[in-house]
Amino acid sequence: MNSQIALFLAQDGLINGAVYALLAIAILLVFAVTRVIFVPQGEFVAFSALTMASLQSGKTPGTVWLLLLLSAISMTMEVWVGLRDRNLNRAIRGLFFYGALPVVLTAAIVWLTPLGMPMVIRGLATFAIIVPLGPLLYRVAFQRVAQASGLVLFIVSMAAHLALAAVGLIIFGPEGSRTMPFSESSWKLGPIQVTGQSVWVVGASAAAIAVLFWFFNRTFRGKALKATAVNRVGAQLMGISPTGAGTLAFALAAAVGALSGLLIAPITTIFYDTGFLIGLKGFVAAIVGGLLSYPLAAAGALLVGMLESYSSFWASPYKEVIVFTLILPVLVWRSFRSLHIDEDNE
Repeated sequence: MNSQIALFLAQDGLINGAVYALLAIAILLVFAVTRVIFVPQGEFVAFSALTMASLQSGKTPGTVWLLLLLSAISMTMEVWVGLRDRNLNRAIRGLFFYGALPVVLTAAIVWLTPLGMPMVIRGLATFAIIVPLGPLLYRVAFQRVAQASGLVLFIVSMAAHLALAAVGLIIFGPEGSRTMPFSESSWKLGPIQVTGQSVWVVGASAAAIAVLFWFFNRTFRGKALKATAVNRVGAQLMGISPTGAGTLAFALAAAVGALSGLLIAPITTIFYDTGFLIGLKGFVAAIVGGLLSYPLAAAGALLVGMLESYSSFWASPYKEVIVFTLILPVLVWRSFRSLHIDEDNE
């Protein structure tokens, strides 16, 4: 390996690590707020990329029908609870937020897609489809079992992943897709070639992390999420709704997944099940951070990206094994440094 190859691999590792950092932060956020190890995080990435590819080809993305399905189930649940509790306001809110808004959004996208949209509008449309899937998934799958044990929540999370993967195969098919890059520029930086898309990936990831940092530290809702993550019972006693916190955490996770999908779609072919491996690498980075520290999770993501990149050069058939083996020494090290705390005594 010469210096040019080493720099090229470092650039590739930095690009991958930037995406893994976003996913690690999202997984950590959802776990801290809801105790859910969010296995379907990668599905948001794959669905976002494939939705953008469908819009660029002038086809109505299948995710709008998934959006309508989850909205219909959520609306039925909300209206039923509202009528059962004789809470007319809740039933009306359920009809509006889970019924009318998704129908209007779907109609707009179905109407605009054949007309052709600029790149920015396609990206915004992708966000508009993918981000609501997070809160809807929380309402359908997790809200009613929010107080269950961690094992039950993990089983529900795995079931949600398998269900979404099956839906992805149905609506997108087994073929992979790749989108147009945001920038086709390139620059010569010493011995390596830097593409505009790689700058977009690193820059957008850094900007998103900065926005999340500002949100958690400067806004009321962000501080409420931090309080819920630190002490769920104490936050509830202070008037912070655990349901609202969980809904917001899932919405942010979906937004992060949508952004990640848009960033990586032009540089790699995405299939309906690609998101699982990508999300799993984000989970490894979150484990490096102990599922507690956002900066450590981001640093772990860069480590995962670099390890994957250099492993692909030295031992390409085993690069996935090498990356996932990283979790073992981290878990062993943390097992010697951490005291066991029963979940009921948190």
